Amino acid sequence: MLSLAPIVDWEDLSGQSKFVVDMVTIPLFSAIAGLITNWTGVIMLFAPAQFTGFFVPGLQRVFPFLPRKVQILPLFAPNGILGFQGFIPCRAEKMSSLIVDKTISRIGRIEDFYTQLEPERLAERLADAARPEIRRLTIEIIERDHAALWRALPTMLQERVLRTVDAELTPISRHAFATIGDNIDELLDLKLMTVNYLRRKPELMRDIIRGMAVPELRFMVRSGALGLPLGIVLALALSAVHYTHLPLPAWLIVVAGAAVIGVVVNVIAIKVVFEPGEPRPRYRYLWRQGLFARRQHEAAAQLSAMLATKVLTVENFSNELLHGAHGERTLALIGSSVSAEVDRILGPFKIVAHNSLGLVDVDALGQGAGVTLREFAPTLLDDDLNRDEARKIDAYATQKLRSLPADEFGEMLYAAVEQDAWLLYVHGAILGVLVGAVHILIFGA
Repeated sequence: MLSLAPIVDWEDLSGQSKFVVDMVTIPLFSAIAGLITNWTGVIMLFAPAQFTGFFVPGLQRVFPFLPRKVQILPLFAPNGILGFQGFIPCRAEKMSSLIVDKTISRIGRIEDFYTQLEPERLAERLADAARPEIRRLTIEIIERDHAALWRALPTMLQERVLRTVDAELTPISRHAFATIGDNIDELLDLKLMTVNYLRRKPELMRDIIRGMAVPELRFMVRSGALGLPLGIVLALALSAVHYTHLPLPAWLIVVAGAAVIGVVVNVIAIKVVFEPGEPRPRYRYLWRQGLFARRQHEAAAQLSAMLATKVLTVENFSNELLHGAHGERTLALIGSSVSAEVDRILGPFKIVAHNSLGLVDVDALGQGAGVTLREFAPTLLDDDLNRDEARKIDAYATQKLRSLPADEFGEMLYAAVEQDAWLLYVHGAILGVLVGAVHILIFGA
């Protein structure tokens, strides 16, 4: 057995018995192992945000034969790349789905979020920004389909057509937003929008989880110091074997005990942070309530702020409506809405212009308005508008999250950790074994 005991006689050097040497060094090493285990475990949850690795010859051929549980670890990339990515960024798609299921879907329906965006105010903004575009669009459609007649019309009549549409842009816009609102559950898939957005931005997924649980993550690191009292138990067990001459290898006790300590400090940290959600009697839980659930009021505000400013934004809603899976249907509804409004506004003049002169193709105007909206909508979303709407979403989401039962609130973050908790336990066991081996090399067994 490897040991430095023959080179350095710690009992002779310290003038203490083996029992005293073990009682001092084993708890000290156990505390160090626990702190390192939990500290690196927290780091592994979040970093690096992007996969970092290097090419390993032959890995691509071996990979298909590895167990499925090994293949899904954040250690491999296509084409034989070996490396690492933080558990949460690596699982960004899965984590974002959990966030929707455990948080956003419980805050409210998509209709509720749409209402918070104040569609009427957005309609006014849209009308102001669209005014030069709609004027240009109207001229383009008429000149394209009825160029000769349009040029033959007196300037006064041309201006009348343009002024009529221009003056009624706000009602047109309001009608378009009302139409979107009536069909919002069919046009916008909140879960798909969130999952796709966070999948493309794993670093944002990392920031959301980390930002809402800073105190709990600090506790998880500090709780590694529990390795100290657990190390005392291990030292007593080692001494009992030594002095009773039990037929058990001392080195095995040290290594196995260190591995158990590495796992236990991780388990304790996770349990204290997340369980129980609702306060329980101390005979069931010494700490009565999970730290995260206990901090619900504050954590709800932190999570809501992140969601409102980074995910549930006017820009993201607009992009999903216009460019998402149902973008074409959104444009069709807008076009239909605009056509109906133009048909109503122009009234008798439309009958003359459309049926007699053939000047205004109302359907074409409506379809073109939808396409034009897609082109210039991003320019509507200035910083002031985003900030204003973010504050509304933030306040709304905070209120809803704070009203959730503590069990459900605590489950949100726990769901993000429990999926890969076994990896943290394995990591703790491996580090425990390494620290135990170092102790054996230095102090013997």
